[in-house]
Amino acid sequence: MRENKPKSRLMALGSAGVLVTATLIGGAVSAQTAGATPRPGPDREARGAAVAAARAAETGIHWQDCPADWGLAKPIQCGRVSVPLDYAHPYGKQIELAVDRIGNTGTKKERQGALVYNPGGPGASGLRFPSRVTGKNPLWADVAKAYDFVGFDPRGVGHSAPVSCVDPQEFVKAPKPDPIPDSTADKTAQRKLAREYAEGCGERSGAMLPHMTTPNTARDLDVIRAALGERKLNYLGVSYGTYLGAVYGTLFPGHLRRMVVDSVVDPSRENIWYQANLDQDVAFEGRWKDWEDWVAANDAAFHLGTTRAAVETEWLKLRATAKARPLGGVVGPAELISFFQSAPYYDSAWVPVATAFSKYVAGDTQAMVDAAAPDLSDTAGNIASENSNAVYTAVECADAKWPTSWRKWDRDNTRLNRDHPFMTWANAWMNLPCATWPAQQHTPVEVGTHKGLPPVLIVQSTRDAATPYAGAVELHKRFRGSRLITERDAGSHGVTGLVNPCINERVDAYLIDGTLDRDDVTCAPHATPKP
Repeated sequence: MRENKPKSRLMALGSAGVLVTATLIGGAVSAQTAGATPRPGPDREARGAAVAAARAAETGIHWQDCPADWGLAKPIQCGRVSVPLDYAHPYGKQIELAVDRIGNTGTKKERQGALVYNPGGPGASGLRFPSRVTGKNPLWADVAKAYDFVGFDPRGVGHSAPVSCVDPQEFVKAPKPDPIPDSTADKTAQRKLAREYAEGCGERSGAMLPHMTTPNTARDLDVIRAALGERKLNYLGVSYGTYLGAVYGTLFPGHLRRMVVDSVVDPSRENIWYQANLDQDVAFEGRWKDWEDWVAANDAAFHLGTTRAAVETEWLKLRATAKARPLGGVVGPAELISFFQSAPYYDSAWVPVATAFSKYVAGDTQAMVDAAAPDLSDTAGNIASENSNAVYTAVECADAKWPTSWRKWDRDNTRLNRDHPFMTWANAWMNLPCATWPAQQHTPVEVGTHKGLPPVLIVQSTRDAATPYAGAVELHKRFRGSRLITERDAGSHGVTGLVNPCINERVDAYLIDGTLDRDDVTCAPHATPKP
């Protein structure tokens, strides 16, 4: 699940290869490479990944100024990397992935290679990552001295063979049906929409769908590593990017140099992806209550009530009003959830969401319309939003076999909604296309430690809603030698982008010097937002 209007999904804060199978020595694949395949992937796909990586290492990347419409100014450079659509057929159809970079800000002696980033989703673009350098983000200044910052659009995203499921202008139209059903008829209508959406994906992007998997994106990451000329990968992944990293570390353990994963998806096969979304519903309810408590504690600023119950009452009144008559004709309960869910996601949204809510209660309805309504005139933004949603659906539906029984979906979500109503049904409808998906659904990779895997740094807050804390614990168990940094009593999604010296200094030390604490570390929470 990620925050991305007008629906909800797994997302990153935007804070965050492959030697054995793709090393070229003297223009040829090394003997070590030729005799090895990543474990435990299928042999054909492993061999295909080795072929593609060796080819990319020889070809490299033709770096040049970025296209004007990409919004990436000099000195950021852009290029493309060719990868097989199907790694079982590496000489078959190829697709191109968009990549960008900015060189390290330190000396040649200080440079340690490229740091490749994935912000999550699935469906989010990583091309803004080099902007942390041009924007002079102080949290990343020391790491930028050592590394080139490299971003990319994963397969299907943005400038990398984008997939689509519906016309973008239709996708953003509002208001959408209330996610919380009042009747069997409401559920039937939502099921029809989900089925039609799945059919649209098949009609508009059918050739891509069987290959829109996390393991294939991990193989793409390995090819990018080779194209960059890097013997081993340095990687920063946030949210879904942690699952991508976990799969990469499983398939290509000897190709990793350093990896930071932040706000972690539980990588167990049983969790990917149906159970993951049910677990989110519980976690979102908890973080929603955290936000309501904070709003109540700051009643002098927001005037929404001095208790959680009072704030919840105002929320339910707003929701009922928008259900009866959408605000401005376009903001109904679905649009409200898309807007308000950013508060459980990110502490940075606490003040803006509470401010818009406060203005509405004080009589300024337009403030809520401005905050929550889709911008139908933003053609480029709507194309990006539809594409992001399509990739999210395509990857999650392809990664695993989803339940096809509506009785199971209905039973599980009805039960959860009783105590966790904030996100449960919205999340269910978001993912229901996977029940009637028109393409092959695969078995998730069994994530675990294999020979050559280096120590991995895991960072997680205890009250994260999008990726509950148990996910970090699970990956920590599966990746032997990893270290877990826990931010207690906090829940903002994407911890490495926040100011918390206890965390920031350890991330720097790991990426710059390769140093880790002897034991896991628990840090106090970052500062709570102030009105």
